[in-house]
This record gives sequence, structure tokens and C-alpha cells, in this order.
Amino acid sequence: MADSGNQAIPLLGQGFYWQDLVVGQRFRTYRRTVTETDLVSFIGTTGMLEAIFLQSDYPDGAISGRPVPGALTYALIEGFLLQSMIQGTGLAMLELHKKILGPVVVGDTIRAEVEVTEVRPTSKNNRAIVTSRIDVFNQRDQMVMTYVATRMLAGRPGA
Repeated sequence: MADSGNQAIPLLGQGFYWQDLVVGQRFRTYRRTVTETDLVSFIGTTGMLEAIFLQSDYPDGAISGRPVPGALTYALIEGFLLQSMIQGTGLAMLELHKKILGPVVVGDTIRAEVEVTEVRPTSKNNRAIVTSRIDVFNQRDQMVMTYVATRMLAGRPGA
């Protein structure tokens, strides 16, 4: 079926316009289990070919299990957010502050809780700077990462 451009029909997967967000608003993502394939693909693509990620029997490892880079954990959660919260409305990632609180290993299931902490409209082009705190948890409800993301989001068309 061809796209008729009918604006009256809601677009599935459309992210939030900045006008839809308020300080204190909270969301949660789906959960996702981190697989060996995720790890191997990620370290191969990024070049993070560190022995702790390459060797399943890495000697003297401080982490039990098959650890994954914190960047992979962050990327998987951002994937959830891009597919839902900011799909089609996210214009730019402006700033990111991340703290890793615990390891994520292959087989862990991660999810996130998001809280909008600031919405600041800009003076031009129907945009706003939106800041959120994202807390990432494993399957045992242990917080393994927290980060604050500041993004530029589009406004509702015609607003």
C-alpha cells in the first residue's frame, strides 16, 4: 500500500515531541537478554578487541561470567529509546554523562527506567533541549548503569 501522506492516520512507533514530555515523567523499556552474538558482533565492529572480551576463559578476571563492554550495554538501551521514545523526533544527542555501577555479562537481561528531568524550549524552530536520567537494571533488579542524556527534540508540526 502506497503512503498517501495522510496525517490523520497515526504513525506507529513515532517518538514523543517535546511538547508531550514533562519533568518527572517516567518510562520503562522492554527487557533484552545480552547474547554471545551481541558481544562478538559489537567488539568486532568497534575494535574493542580486549582480551577480557575475547577469551571466554580469561585468567584472573575480576568479573565472573563473560563480561560485555559498558558501551554495548548503553547501545542496547539507546536502541530501545531510539525505537520508541525519540523515533522521528530526536534531532541530536548533545551531552552524555555515564556511570557504570556493575558488570553486565552474556546471559544478563537488561532494561531501563527513564525519567525526564528537564524540558527547555529553544527560541527557534520549534525545538527543545530535553534531559533525561536513564537507569539500567539487570534481571536481579540491580542497577548496573546510570546516565544522563541531553538531546534536542523536534516539536509537534504546526505548533
